[in-house]
Amino acid sequence: MPSRRGTAAPGRTDRINVLRRISLTSNTFGALGVPTPLVDVLAARGITSPTPIQAATLPDSLAGRDVLGRGRTGSGKTFAFLLPLVARLAESGTPRRAKQPRALVLAPTRELVNQIAEALAPLAEAYGLRSRTVFGGVGQNPQVTALRAGVDIVLACPGRLEDLIGQGHCDLSKVEITILDEADHMADLGFLPGVKRIMGATPRKGQRMLFSATLDAGVNQLVQRFLDRPVTHEADSEQSPVATMTHHVLHVTPDAHLKVLTDLAAAPGRTVVFTRTKYRAKKFARQLNAAGVAAVELHGNLSQNARTRTMDAFHSGAAQTLVATDIAARGIHVDDVSLVVHADPPVEHKAYLHRSGRTARAGNEGTVVTLMTDEQVRDVRDLTRKAGVRPTTTRVDVGHPLLQELAPGERVFPGPHRVEVPAQQPSASHGGGGGRRRSGGGRSGGGRSGGGRSGGDRPSAGEAPAGRTGGQRGGAGSRGRRSTSSGGGSAAKFSASMGRGRR
Repeated sequence: MPSRRGTAAPGRTDRINVLRRISLTSNTFGALGVPTPLVDVLAARGITSPTPIQAATLPDSLAGRDVLGRGRTGSGKTFAFLLPLVARLAESGTPRRAKQPRALVLAPTRELVNQIAEALAPLAEAYGLRSRTVFGGVGQNPQVTALRAGVDIVLACPGRLEDLIGQGHCDLSKVEITILDEADHMADLGFLPGVKRIMGATPRKGQRMLFSATLDAGVNQLVQRFLDRPVTHEADSEQSPVATMTHHVLHVTPDAHLKVLTDLAAAPGRTVVFTRTKYRAKKFARQLNAAGVAAVELHGNLSQNARTRTMDAFHSGAAQTLVATDIAARGIHVDDVSLVVHADPPVEHKAYLHRSGRTARAGNEGTVVTLMTDEQVRDVRDLTRKAGVRPTTTRVDVGHPLLQELAPGERVFPGPHRVEVPAQQPSASHGGGGGRRRSGGGRSGGGRSGGGRSGGDRPSAGEAPAGRTGGQRGGAGSRGRRSTSSGGGSAAKFSASMGRGRR
């Protein structure tokens, strides 16, 4: 196993965090210390320059230090932790063992786990490393079989991982590197108790990296308890405005609300529409389809197969509009989304930022539109103020020229997208921990990891949207990503002997 830590800075205490704010980068991956085989993998994918969060964190993470990384969704956090993960495991050379992974990546949603796995695959292949995704909502036998055969890296959601540990199928005592991605979202979903138990089962001497858009109280608990003298890096903070993102508030009457939404969604390119509740997501998707705009819905009532069909349709271009609940703002990573519409303004400013983060990714331009009725004026004003944005507010009706400016191009009505009616998940079968829902709906799902239940707008472990991949409506999009469940299945109790972790 490589050296656990780099040399601490002189005079540095155990809990001092070094904050480095970086807005631009002129480094190359090789100059940052990334091994040549991994640089070649990135170059083959057209990735030659690191993002600010990658440039900030890689020197420390490659040196084995604990890292706390803060950056907005779409800032490049995934490669920021996957590159040092693979490089250090390759350097370590420890043989893989049955049931004992060498590295662990925890993420809040099955969709995010799958996306991390997709990004990891070519990097791991460069060194012959073996990985396995672990989440609920699917049968556990393939996961158990892979763990028994031995894997280097487990990418997991907390609920199912705890189940497999409790059943004796997975042992974290040999983990060299542990990564928590979107730790703030895990806190929002109520996963922290399970995350703490899992972290406590990993060796104290292992390297730990935590990535989060915000540092709320729950995330700080993880930092204080499990990270050893972490170096903190912040780049492209979730709270800072994005220069390439423009914000507009369209003041509409209730009668014009759907008509304006339909006009925007019928413009060329893919659109992501956000609602507060699953009922509203279903309603808007149905109404858009009835108007001739091919739309699909993404919310917590969809079965795993239905979620997969939804995302495949959206990625392929068979459906040009995705209507999703708040929780869907997390997890799905697709660049080049040009339009996000808040059909229902969210309750919290953080939700506004997460939703809006589906556009203006990786330096691309994007437009965020919030539809506001008379009774929502004060709430929207407070929302945008707390989010740190200054939108342009315009009273509009159908046919207003601003609609063409915000979503340019000829309106296209190809007809409804035909999908099977999604089956509602039994409430006890896909628990992944939950936390309270912020708005609308009842409870769905039994909780495992966090001890809470999924909210009415949350799937058992989260849902997530895709974004626009560009091009004209009806054109081929990027390859669809399979979305999978993160829940916990039957709850096997975690042994108290698994340890408390680092204090």
